Amino acid sequence: MLTQFNSASLNRHIKNTFHFSFFSSAFVDVLAAEQTIASGEWFQGTADAVRQSMHHFLQHDFEYALILSGDQLYQMDYNKMIDAHIKSKADITVGTYPVNAKDGTSFGILKTDDNNQITSFIEKPPADVIIDWKSEVSDDMNQQGREYLGSTGIYIFNKDLLIELMNDESTIDFGKEIIPQNINKYKIMSYPFEGYWTDIGNIDSFFEANLGLTDDIPEFNLYDRDKRVYTHARMLPTSKVSGTTLEKAVISEGCIISAAKIERSVIGIRSRIGDESTVINTYMMGSDYYESLEDIQNKKIDVLMGIGERCFIKNAIIDKNCRIGDDVRIKGGRHLMDVETDKYVIKDGIVVIKKEAIIEHGTII
Repeated sequence: MLTQFNSASLNRHIKNTFHFSFFSSAFVDVLAAEQTIASGEWFQGTADAVRQSMHHFLQHDFEYALILSGDQLYQMDYNKMIDAHIKSKADITVGTYPVNAKDGTSFGILKTDDNNQITSFIEKPPADVIIDWKSEVSDDMNQQGREYLGSTGIYIFNKDLLIELMNDESTIDFGKEIIPQNINKYKIMSYPFEGYWTDIGNIDSFFEANLGLTDDIPEFNLYDRDKRVYTHARMLPTSKVSGTTLEKAVISEGCIISAAKIERSVIGIRSRIGDESTVINTYMMGSDYYESLEDIQNKKIDVLMGIGERCFIKNAIIDKNCRIGDDVRIKGGRHLMDVETDKYVIKDGIVVIKKEAIIEHGTII
């Protein structure tokens, strides 16, 4: 994992989660941007990040490099992509996903021949240009208006070619430079993927992807026994719910909930929601620890962890360890202007309460 900045919590999660058998050679390494004899710069782009880390990769024996983006949510069997790469005798394989014209302006868009070999590529074409970049897609994708092949930022490189390309220090990004510059030099194949895939690199898509888990049959299905999602195992008590109406709610373990209503919301671990509160269209990330009963009973804490009593929360993301007092109203929506304060951010109508923020009793946002 190649990390740039603000990665402490990610590093901690990786360290606490991925423990392999002593008899296995599997591992996960976190490689942060570092000053070396060759470079004293931060990662300048995706290709530059790989270039600066090549001396670590080359300590291991491998034939193919599978390069993944860190801000996407999807369920893909990489073995099938690697098999397709080998079968086609490709030099590079690019994972592709059908997108509509509106979203396509934020993607690298490509065209292929009848054998799925990429013949042309354009990075983030404007709306008046993308019209000429339609591709043949399945009937299902066609009905959804997804007529353009977008690059997912998932790549497979043959080892020797990756080493060769990384020697050119003028290229810093795979999508903007390396892929388009080498289409006519090497055999670059498209691996079309039509399963669940979404880019969660912005607040709006991150928000919708999480709330999508509350659907009766979510597109990203956590209940599929053949596509399990593994995470850090926590030994927490069961959640306790008292007098609450739940409608399309996902409740994590260790919660204490006395709310009046929770609707289309994801409630994270160790969350506390007080009496008569209503939570709608909200992703509450929860808490890293419990407050002691002694401190609560002795009134040593003015605003308790979690959501207080008689609150109304709608269209919000509440980060870890937040304290929201009693009688607080947070109502996100498109009517709100984008703004940032020391305690919260409003982006695309979504109110994001910052990590460990304290929202005083009676606050209205």
